[in-house]
Amino acid sequence: MDKKQKWAPGLEGVLLILLSHMAAGLEVPLDPKVLEGLPQPPTITLQSPKDYIFDPRDKIVIQCEAKGNPHPSFSWTRNGTNFDVETDSKVVMKPYSGTLEIDISGEKAEAYEGTYQCTASNEHGKALTNNIVIRQSRSPLWSKEKNEAIQVQKGSPLVLHCRPPAGLPPPVIFWMDHNFQRVPLDNRVTQALNGDLYFSNVLPEDTRSNYICYARFYHTQTIQQKDPISVTVLTNNPKGERRPGFMWPVGEMSTKMVLRGETLELECIAEGLPTPEVMWQKDGGRLPSGRTSFHEFKKTLTIIDVNEDDAGDYRCTATNKLGSVHHIIKVTVKAAPFWISAPRNLILAPNETGILTCRVNGNPKPKINWFVNGRSFKDFYEDNGPKVEEDTIILSNVQSGSSAVFQCNASNEFGYLLANAFVSVLAEPPRILTPANKVYLVIMNNPALLHCASFGSPIPAITWFKDGQTNIKNSDPYVIHENGTLEINMAQPMHSGKYTCTATNNLGFKENHVFLEVKEPTRILTQPKYRVVQRGMSALFECKVKHDSSLIINISWLKDNGELPDDQRFEVDDESLTIRDVTEEDAGTYTCITNTILDQDSASAMLTVVEATPTPTIVLEKPDPPTDLELTDQMERSVRLTWIPGDENNSPIQNFLIEYMDMLHQPGVWVNLTEVPGTSTTAQLQLSPYVYYMFRVRAQNDVGYSDPSIPSAQYRTNPSAPDENPTNVKGVGTEPGNLVISWKPLTGFQSNGPGLEYKVMWRQKDVEDDWTSMNVGNNSQLTVTQTPTYVPYEIKVQAFNDYGNGPEPAVVTGFSGEDLPLSPPDGVKVTVPNSTLAEVQWDPVSNPSIRGELKGYRVYYRRVRGQHDSQEEAEQQEQVLTFSGNRTEAMLPDLQPYSVYNVFVTVVNNKGEGPPSPNKTFETPEGVPGPPSFLNTMDHGLDTLTLKWGPPLSNNGHLTGYTLIYHPVNTTNELGPAKKKFFPANVTTITLDSLNASMLYKFYLNAETRKGPGPNITKEAYTAIDTAVPNRQVDIATQGWFIGLMCAIALLILVLLIVCFIKRNKGGKYPVKEKEDAHQDPEIQPMKEDDGTFGEYRSMESDTEDHKPLKGSRTPSNGTVRRDESDDSLVDYGEGGDGQFNEDGSFIGQYSGKKEKDTHEGNESSEAPSPVNAMNSFV
Repeated sequence: MDKKQKWAPGLEGVLLILLSHMAAGLEVPLDPKVLEGLPQPPTITLQSPKDYIFDPRDKIVIQCEAKGNPHPSFSWTRNGTNFDVETDSKVVMKPYSGTLEIDISGEKAEAYEGTYQCTASNEHGKALTNNIVIRQSRSPLWSKEKNEAIQVQKGSPLVLHCRPPAGLPPPVIFWMDHNFQRVPLDNRVTQALNGDLYFSNVLPEDTRSNYICYARFYHTQTIQQKDPISVTVLTNNPKGERRPGFMWPVGEMSTKMVLRGETLELECIAEGLPTPEVMWQKDGGRLPSGRTSFHEFKKTLTIIDVNEDDAGDYRCTATNKLGSVHHIIKVTVKAAPFWISAPRNLILAPNETGILTCRVNGNPKPKINWFVNGRSFKDFYEDNGPKVEEDTIILSNVQSGSSAVFQCNASNEFGYLLANAFVSVLAEPPRILTPANKVYLVIMNNPALLHCASFGSPIPAITWFKDGQTNIKNSDPYVIHENGTLEINMAQPMHSGKYTCTATNNLGFKENHVFLEVKEPTRILTQPKYRVVQRGMSALFECKVKHDSSLIINISWLKDNGELPDDQRFEVDDESLTIRDVTEEDAGTYTCITNTILDQDSASAMLTVVEATPTPTIVLEKPDPPTDLELTDQMERSVRLTWIPGDENNSPIQNFLIEYMDMLHQPGVWVNLTEVPGTSTTAQLQLSPYVYYMFRVRAQNDVGYSDPSIPSAQYRTNPSAPDENPTNVKGVGTEPGNLVISWKPLTGFQSNGPGLEYKVMWRQKDVEDDWTSMNVGNNSQLTVTQTPTYVPYEIKVQAFNDYGNGPEPAVVTGFSGEDLPLSPPDGVKVTVPNSTLAEVQWDPVSNPSIRGELKGYRVYYRRVRGQHDSQEEAEQQEQVLTFSGNRTEAMLPDLQPYSVYNVFVTVVNNKGEGPPSPNKTFETPEGVPGPPSFLNTMDHGLDTLTLKWGPPLSNNGHLTGYTLIYHPVNTTNELGPAKKKFFPANVTTITLDSLNASMLYKFYLNAETRKGPGPNITKEAYTAIDTAVPNRQVDIATQGWFIGLMCAIALLILVLLIVCFIKRNKGGKYPVKEKEDAHQDPEIQPMKEDDGTFGEYRSMESDTEDHKPLKGSRTPSNGTVRRDESDDSLVDYGEGGDGQFNEDGSFIGQYSGKKEKDTHEGNESSEAPSPVNAMNSFV
């Protein structure tokens, strides 16, 4: 391969955008059977790190492994020259490997230090490792130095320098005393990154004679120590409190450079008294979250995995109670070269074109150099090689035998990157690497991946078929990946079957068959439920499982996530766990686990053991929502939904409501689908095409509906042609010469597939045989132009989509646009049956002249003038009557008699009305007149009145005269005898005589024509009052002033009686017999009722006839008379006691002999004096 290579020149303007496979190339298969016969340039698979530090006590092992076909050979260079391994007995190269083992025992290790590089070669190219720098680890001794004893005043700052020897790698530093006790570090005492020991302020306890700095070297596992340092803290002149100051770094600002990807360590050590606290911040930004940490009591800031954004000014602030001080560290971030995209191996077929890219970044920007088989690009190709554009090599029109390994070297001052990428030019027919007839098992609703790993050059094109027929496209639910793998997003039973993948390139064709079996998921239908069991009773946990019948099911139980106790009381059956004779130790969580080779399900429930369980109060609640919705028996237009009912909550479930959501057309809207009885846990659902269904279930009991279940997995039905056509199809013309066809469009749910449109068809009825059609999308109407005026059309609207046409649509009849009618009605005639009514008749208009749908006729009429008028009246409003349908006559009501009218008729369609018929004049006959326009009275005399009136506003004929009727009205509004007078038409004033003075008269006046009298007008008027004689006799009892006076007197009497009644009660009321018994005065006699004299006295006891008490007496219900409990009554002090007295002794009442029958026999009650009697006494 060292000979000069010849590459066919490419076009001068070759672009980086080439064939789609050029950037990725063809992946090299890992199958050993394929690799056996496949030529391949070398590829480095293992190498030692760039910087290799070895322990001189061990062997040096420099790794170099590679693969290729044929297997590569290996060679080494050291410090840029060939390293002959075979000539050095201390160096051994492993068989079939480039790894070197160097035995340096008894030899000087320095002799093998240097820079090594391994080359792996075969006939197709050479691959190189990185430059591996081999260095011996070193742990030098401390240089001799004399440490003088240090004396320092208390409170002063102090630095103890370590200055360890430079080892390889650098040592780890720590401070101890001679007893190997570490020096305690705290906020006051700090060890710096360079190993020095800092004291912010010293204390007496810091005094010791053996501060020793130790250095531990990692590779040699040795520890070197510095000579002890003695420190004495004096207290005779202690330092006082002071502001902070920085011991390290010095000054106000310092700089720090760090490489990208490394760890940044910044430190600020301050002195002061009291001991300062250190805080960190980044000016103009925040410290990076997740990569920042603080050490040495916040004196050290550490940022790992540094990137370019971490550059900037970092401010450390030291603070104590006397003040603060700042220091800024300017951090710059540089970067050794790092990969953006390393070159990848390419396998190209002859005459193909490919590219190699080596994209790197760094700071400063790295320089890229290309090598081929370890030689510089220019030396290898001279002037006729591939085109190089910075980080890209364009390989055009490659030829067989031009395979090689390309090296990309990117470097800057901080490091380098080296990558190998081979270009292998192969011509290979397709090979399918996936085993033939492989069976893939997958659980329903899970993704299924069917592999078709292939190899060939050129890259084979992969095609998939199902059941040997259907060509699978890269569309839902199928996804064909770049590597040929077929993915089914959500496998369904309908996807089970035989799948064939084919790999094809220009050198051949290969196919492979695989099989997919979609299994039903394993589900626990009846889950174990929470149990509260009394000690000594049994606990039963059910676990009923549904699974695919072709899979073996395994059911196991756990207690508290561990195995069940080894106890015979635990009985495990196929679908349950029973615990006999429960004890307190059995309480816990029990889990049922069911699994197959493909999936599993589990459910848990708790067991609580109690001594005694009181009978709980039954509370009825709505049921818990169903769970574990599962879709099975999936067909094109149906699917079976199964669920597990939730807890009934003490009220049996009556039914289940199944709802669905169409995620494609109406996401977020749930629609009721169907209901099933509460005893069912499954339902066969009828579905529509092209719908992305999600289902949920709600349970209903007497309390109400449960919350909805968690929605099921999405189920997508395949598209198909529409099942129905749009409804409410109409054809209506909106203007002459057009036909607007409209319909109610299908919803997205009804569309059944993408690309929904409508085929609109029309033809003139009974005229055209062929249908005219037009396809309409996203609209619900179509306007057809240039149609005849108002002719019938047959219309059909058919839905179709990308998958076919809907059913044959029904034919609907519509009409094109209407125009105004052409002709008026003919033969208009008028018949006048009476003075206020006329009948109009006309001939119907012919259909062609209507030019639309006949809506009816309109009759316009107007009163021109009265027959007695010679001129037309002004401002007579025209009246119109509309008559629907095909009418030929109409009645004109409410006409004015004895008038002249004009009338005409028009025909009306939906567009408007046609021209009017010729005017027809008719006259109405004479009628009765209207009432006189007014009636007034004047000149009121003692026995005369003058009447004046106006003629009627509407005579309605020849006025013949007036009729007057009048009669007197008495005080009771009764009418007296009427008188009637007739006056000629020219009389409008009349004086009536021989009337009664001071009398009210009522007058009735009406006008008359030859047709008869019209309505009358009325008027009332008084004749003058005669002052010489009294007015008409007036009944005083009916006068208002008299009635008011009598009401006032009655009210006054009632008030007086009430006052008397109250006074009598205050003075005491005593029966007559009681007063007689008290005084025994024979001269006292009762007063008779009729003559006012004293008559015979009868006691109440002797009155056996009706037991009537005297008025004003008090008689108990038992008939006895009791004395009032008060001994101070007026009876005791009065003379006779047969009356009532005021406080001044005046008489205010008397006994009455009138008797009244008590309503209750044997009972007597007191009565107040009768107000009626009292009123009669005033008369």
